[in-house]
Amino acid sequence: MPRTTRTPTPEGTITRGTTGINRLRRSDRWLTHSPIVRGVLAAASDPLVVDLGYGARPDTTLELAHRLRTVRPDLRVTGLEIDPARVVPSTENVTFARGGFELAGLRPNLVRAFNVLRQYPENAVPDAWSRILAGLAPGGLLVDGTCDELGRRCAWILLDASGPISLTLAWDPFTVHTPSDIAERLPKALIHRNVPGERIHELLTAADKAWSTAAPLAPFGPRVRWRAALKQLAANGLPTTVPRRRLRDNILTVPWDAVAPG
Repeated sequence: MPRTTRTPTPEGTITRGTTGINRLRRSDRWLTHSPIVRGVLAAASDPLVVDLGYGARPDTTLELAHRLRTVRPDLRVTGLEIDPARVVPSTENVTFARGGFELAGLRPNLVRAFNVLRQYPENAVPDAWSRILAGLAPGGLLVDGTCDELGRRCAWILLDASGPISLTLAWDPFTVHTPSDIAERLPKALIHRNVPGERIHELLTAADKAWSTAAPLAPFGPRVRWRAALKQLAANGLPTTVPRRRLRDNILTVPWDAVAPG
């Protein structure tokens, strides 16, 4: 008799499933321009992306597929949900299936898990990371992120098989008053660490100070003001770079070592 492949038992718990159209646009834009992400997708012979925990509707998975296919038109995308009631039929060349941290036995080159681990206790994060990373294709990446309901405040951690690589903060220039306003949307690994003595607190404090110093540029708009603040942070020794291209979003990316919990 032919051998049948058994689908792994989904690992994880059912989350609230809140979602919204265009909610993850800031992270999608970053992914399409990130050199490391583009490199991984370009090098894959048959690139596969998994959107883990897409929620009650598949909108953000379809948006992710559309945006990443500007990088690799032949990209395969699968949305995974641990709640079987949320699994929808395939559409727009995107597959949907039941799965959790085990990734339904798939070996993706990139996994996006947004607003998933936020609903877990902090001590569950390392095991969840390890389980997802173990299922990646060689050289694969994981994006663990969190955002508010409208996607105006976002933060995500990029990881590879060795662990966290970087933290990125991204926000709407016109609705967020100070960089530290992003603190309430930090990923679970950092959200409880925003206290004096922790690196993430030092980062947000420095970002607010640079933002304040750049206040004379406010008449030219929040994007110009943030670019000046970002240049000041880099000049003061923060390991970050000022993007050469103009950005819709205010963004700050730093190596994980700059914010890793003490």
